[in-house]
Amino acid sequence: MCAARLSEWSRISTSGARAVEPFDVDGLSLLAIPQLAYDVPGQAASMNGGDSDTDLLILRRTADGYEPFQRVPAPGGEDAEFFRIGDRAFLATASIRTGHGPYEYETESTVYEWDGSAFAPFQRIPTFAAKQWRHFIQDGRHFLALAQGVAVPAAADRNRPSVIFEWNGEGFEPFQEIPSQWAYNWHHFSVGGHDFLAHADHVDPSRLYRWNGQEFVPHQDLAEKHGRAFATFHADGDDYLLVACIESPSRLLRWDGGRFVEHDVLEGLGTREFAVHFPHILRVNFIQGPRTEPTTTLDSQLYQWQDGKLSVVAEFPTTGGTDVAVLADVDGPLVAVSNSLTAEVRFAAETVIYRLESR
Repeated sequence: MCAARLSEWSRISTSGARAVEPFDVDGLSLLAIPQLAYDVPGQAASMNGGDSDTDLLILRRTADGYEPFQRVPAPGGEDAEFFRIGDRAFLATASIRTGHGPYEYETESTVYEWDGSAFAPFQRIPTFAAKQWRHFIQDGRHFLALAQGVAVPAAADRNRPSVIFEWNGEGFEPFQEIPSQWAYNWHHFSVGGHDFLAHADHVDPSRLYRWNGQEFVPHQDLAEKHGRAFATFHADGDDYLLVACIESPSRLLRWDGGRFVEHDVLEGLGTREFAVHFPHILRVNFIQGPRTEPTTTLDSQLYQWQDGKLSVVAEFPTTGGTDVAVLADVDGPLVAVSNSLTAEVRFAAETVIYRLESR
């Protein structure tokens, strides 16, 4: 089996980029990038500072890279999730905060709808420190899950659990609350005849929920704390679940017929996201050290499945890396990586597009 490498294809100027969401609509290949903050002249460097009255960038694919297509308000942007319901197309944005100090976590996150030429506001949903939306279909029903919350003393009396919303034909309404304190992510998948929803939390255990036909019920804990993201893949007859943790080791779990059991532990800390392009797995690392003095310049990894385990075949530089996505291309897959901070802990970092090449 040939190894692989990443070669730089293009760069996009972004500020505090927190996610990369590629999608196609009406013949356009677009890329949505939410932005957490802009740098404020004269303000001391801080990953928790900046001006969070930001826009979501929507860019259009060209032969040589990406060009601006549309900007929509998405203050304190943490995530963008594109999905379809019938012949309608939506883009849900998650806003963690507003303002430029002091900041307000209690705000609205906007779901936009494609009107045939651009995205227009469809529904504004009250959120608190929103981190991620994840759309999924369960038993023919459309759900939109919100990971939210932040466990800091100033917000202790206002913090909220994560919420799963359901499409009612006209909009999204609350369906089920998921206990959480500082939630980050979701992953919906099926294995062993069961439908599961994994929920990542930084303070509470990251937990796997099972659909019982009426709601999602706890199935097992996946990580005690520091949870960030998940990814699944099937290899050599087994099903695997990756659990990303930022301040604890990330782990590879294997389905044993009833539960996920530990299969391997990945070296290093700081994991923020995974993307699967089997037999390759991409891992993006965010920061290491305290948030007051973070190390943002880290190597992130490209793994290859070999002999029943994930082996590092290449590394690539990231500065406050937040997300990774694989994009289809006639000349071979492209990989988008969002960087949210510079080495100097400023927000004006670039999103980088790589070509994934075999060698």
